Amino acid sequence: MTEQTLTGPSTTTSSGAGSDTTGATAAGATFRVLLRAEIHPGMEADFERTWLDVGDAIIGHPHNRGQWLLRSEDEDHVYYIISDWVDEERFREFEHSEAHVGHRTKLHPFRARGSMTTMRIVHALGEGPR
Repeated sequence: MTEQTLTGPSTTTSSGAGSDTTGATAAGATFRVLLRAEIHPGMEADFERTWLDVGDAIIGHPHNRGQWLLRSEDEDHVYYIISDWVDEERFREFEHSEAHVGHRTKLHPFRARGSMTTMRIVHALGEGPR
């Protein structure tokens, strides 16, 4: 039997009891943040460009496993951001850092409202978000 191991923004498969760089297996290894952002109408293109600018800095963080921007097909002006981290502690450190406050400051003018949900991956089948 193979177990999927998360080693970064993409996933790989290994035989046996795979582990990531923290020694945890795929189930429960990744701490995921899901943000929902309602963007002011007409500002979507600027929001996407700004997100790409700050996103490069986030994926360069040593404890970030990847980040994805998704646009809702059901709701106008709504985006979702998925951000994966090695664990909650490392995410919270980043969340309270000056760098992250700077990123939020750049994105804030585009947002009408938003929310954040955190979770842990329990099981992973196939490859991660693309």
